[in-house]
Amino acid sequence: MENETSVAEAPLRVACIQMEPHIGDKAGNLQKSERMIRDAAKAGARLIVLPELSNSGYMFQTRDEAFGLAESIPDGETCRLWARLASETGATLVAGICERDGAALYNSAVVIGPAGCIGTYRKVHLWDREALFFEPGNLGFPVFTTDVGRIAAFICYDCWFPEAHRSCALQGADILCVPTNWVPVPGQREDREAMANILVMAAAHSNSVFIAAADRIGTERGQPFIGQSLIVSQAGWPIGGPASYDREEIIYADVNLSDARKKRTWTAFNHILRDRRPESYASNLKTA
Repeated sequence: MENETSVAEAPLRVACIQMEPHIGDKAGNLQKSERMIRDAAKAGARLIVLPELSNSGYMFQTRDEAFGLAESIPDGETCRLWARLASETGATLVAGICERDGAALYNSAVVIGPAGCIGTYRKVHLWDREALFFEPGNLGFPVFTTDVGRIAAFICYDCWFPEAHRSCALQGADILCVPTNWVPVPGQREDREAMANILVMAAAHSNSVFIAAADRIGTERGQPFIGQSLIVSQAGWPIGGPASYDREEIIYADVNLSDARKKRTWTAFNHILRDRRPESYASNLKTA
């Protein structure tokens, strides 16, 4: 007889799509995303994560270029396509998109389920030249209740800020979905995992949340990207990937999302979120 503790209360197959968008080729990028989303869904994935700015490419030269590739959410052509795919496949998608809201541009991630658009995350921590084109995100770190679980999203450089992961965990997120465009880190040794992978593993462990990070590959206008998409358990160990440095591929992991909540109690005395002592931190949280 199956032990009660071995039952997967919230079983879910997660997929991260590692692809190479091409700057300005929105039609080609969307066609590729459609093919890979359908492949992931055929393999049983019900939560599918795509890279940062996967519809537009990343290395904008001018604001006019970025503005011309941006779309509104949820009625732009990209969201309409992804909504149709979510409806047809029954999957929930988390994907990076160049968002236009009036005169403002945002580096965003859209969450779309079979019934339509669920919500939007706007990147809070802008990296390098992104600050020339995008506004910092103004929606905080929302957690979306979906058919597959409680999902949070953030993007690339957000992973370097422990506050981002902790904010989502404190709101009850089961899994953090990270569309990303990771770049090489100075001093990275070829025989070591990417710094981004280490950060994701540590964040999952210290917050007891699953993390699915979908990266891009290729070199765009001189900027290389490092691949190595990764899916990590709530204990911090890789359960899907890391993917390759340089190939388009899909990685998968079968998870029980309820473990994110059940296994936050590490001992009879310790629970990673309840053990926090905010009253001891505030006086030390000053900018160096």
